[in-house]
Order: sequence, then C-alpha cells, then structure tokens
Amino acid sequence: MTIDNPFITYGYESAEYFCDRQEETHLLTTLLTNGNHVALISPRRMGKTGLLNHCFAQSDIQQKYYTFLIDIYATKNLQDMVFQMGRTIVTRLKPWGQEAVDRFLQFVTSLRTGISFDGQGNASWNLGVGDIKSPSFTLEEIFNYLKEANKRCIVAIDEFQTIADYPEQNVEALLRTYVQDCRNAVFVFSGSQKSMMSEIFSSPARPFYQSTSLMFLKPVALTAYESFADHHFKLSKKQIDPGVVKAIYERFEGTTWYLQKVLNQLYATTDHAATDDVERAVTQIIRQNEEAYKDTLFQLTARQRDLLVAIGQEGKASQITGMQFVKRHHLSSASSVQKAAQALLEKQLITQQQNIYEVYDKFMAEWLRFQL
Repeated sequence: MTIDNPFITYGYESAEYFCDRQEETHLLTTLLTNGNHVALISPRRMGKTGLLNHCFAQSDIQQKYYTFLIDIYATKNLQDMVFQMGRTIVTRLKPWGQEAVDRFLQFVTSLRTGISFDGQGNASWNLGVGDIKSPSFTLEEIFNYLKEANKRCIVAIDEFQTIADYPEQNVEALLRTYVQDCRNAVFVFSGSQKSMMSEIFSSPARPFYQSTSLMFLKPVALTAYESFADHHFKLSKKQIDPGVVKAIYERFEGTTWYLQKVLNQLYATTDHAATDDVERAVTQIIRQNEEAYKDTLFQLTARQRDLLVAIGQEGKASQITGMQFVKRHHLSSASSVQKAAQALLEKQLITQQQNIYEVYDKFMAEWLRFQL
C-alpha cells in the first residue's frame, strides 16, 4: 500500500517504510523462533515497537505464530494489565475468524459474557476495566489459553517496567511462574527505563533473573537513515541535500521518532530539503505543540515548573541538587529540587540515566530553551 508521506510517525505500515534494523530484526527473530524469551531495552521513541511489529511481519513468524503486542504503559495495576491483555488478544485473533476467538473464550470463561459476534462472525469487545472482577483468576485463564493455543504464540509486553509500580506486591513472581510454565509461547518484555529493566532481569533477587536474553536497542546508523531518506524523496521526485539527515540525527541523538517527525515535516512542506530547512521544520513542529507545552507548565507547581525549565535550558543536567545548579537557575533549595525532580520523574516529564537529567520530549526541551 502506498501512503502519502513515507516517514511514518505512528504505527507500522510495512517493510517499505521501515528503516534498516536488519541485524536487530534477524537477531530478535532468531531468538524468538528458537524458544528464547527476550528483554528488549532502549529509551522511548527509539523504535522498539516498530521493531517488534517488523519482526511479527516476517514470514517465519507471520505464518507460524499468533503474535500479541500488549502495551501496558498506561496501566496502574494488575486489573488494568489483565484488561489490556484480554482486549489485545481478542483484537489480534479477529483476522483468524470466529473459531480462533471461540477457542480463546473456551479457556477465558470470565470474559465470555463481554464478547459478542455480529452476523459476519466479527468479535466485539464490550468490557470495561471494572468487569475484570478477579484479575489473578483471569490472568491464569489467559495463560491457560496460551499454553493450549493451536499455534505457537509470541507475546510482547511493552513498557514492562510499569509492573514495578503496581500496588500488588507479587506481580513479577506471578508472571514469572506463568511464563516458566507456558511452553507454547515465548515472551518479549520491552521497556524504556534502562535501570529498572536491568534490575528486573539482572538482579539475583528478582523473579525474572536470568530468564531472558537481553537485547539493547541502539540508534539506527546515520548512513542507513541517509539512504532511507534519499530513497523516499527520490521516489516522489523530491530532493534532500547531503547533510540534512546528519543535522537532524545529531540534533536528536539518532532517536528514531524525532528523525521520522522532522523528515515527515520536510517531506510535507518542501520539494527540495536543504540543511537550512531543518530549523524551520523543527520550529513548525514546536509551534504545533506550543499550547500543549504551556498547559503542561500550568499544571505543575512553581518549583516543578522552575526545575523543568532549568533542565530544559541545560539540555543534559547533572548534579541538580548541587549548589552551583541551584544558584545558576535561581532555585529555592537542594531539598526542594529533589522533591520536584521526583515528581517530574513520576509524571514522566524528565528522564534520568546515570545521574543525568533530561526533558523527556526533546521538542519541549527546545521550546523551554529558546522560548522562555
């Protein structure tokens, strides 16, 4: 299928619109088809979800496996997670027909009354989160289905580190037990918080210790992105000058989503993209989101807002509770900075890696740096 703009910013279309990742695709596909569970780790927006969908589209997997990609980023507890698992599995089974969904419902009886079929046999999910009355029981039913499905299954759980914040204390141990006993499925545990994911899968004290192959996703090589961009501009009889992709790549540290977003903007607004156009494209994107950035600041306390601005202005901020940082940005005290940083981390407005703090949204960081 041909689309209007080849630089996809959401979802996955096909291999034609997917840049490189040949080695990663081969490695992940090989691991999964040989029965290995995988912990896939990288910062958000680096392309983990795209890679998973690309692997699921490979013929070795597409023809032989049921594939389920379950996003638990917005979940708050086990009930939310089980709801997402059930809904995703039903949605992914729909193309296989009513018989496939019926087989799922044979095992997951607690969800049966909330799923109906129209005259063409298409399943309809009519459940709300509150309809999951006993999450542990429904979770057991889902795993019973996975063990007995008529195809082998690959289950990817995206933003897996979210389970560490669930109020239930035994979720990791519970999942580890079910996963270990599920011989008909392999699992990908995908996460964006490196420290937490490493703790879950590398600490001897945690249930998932040494249960997976660890895979860290790095940026796509610059040369691959340059070839990808040049190819798609030429297909539409457009032109992109040498150095344009490099300018975007270096500005956003090779993060896939930002490359795609700026290239999408350039493709949409010019027939000949030059290096000077990059700044204009970034400015246009920031202006499109400016009201949302203002609303975000408005919802913060004064100390949280001041710290977010300070981190944005520095780009990469270290020793944020140190006296030099506090004085340089006219913040009230080290203790207030520490409290504000914790709140911003919980709101996922900033990230922390090895004591380096950054604003999560790189466009917002630029807006904070140059607009305030």
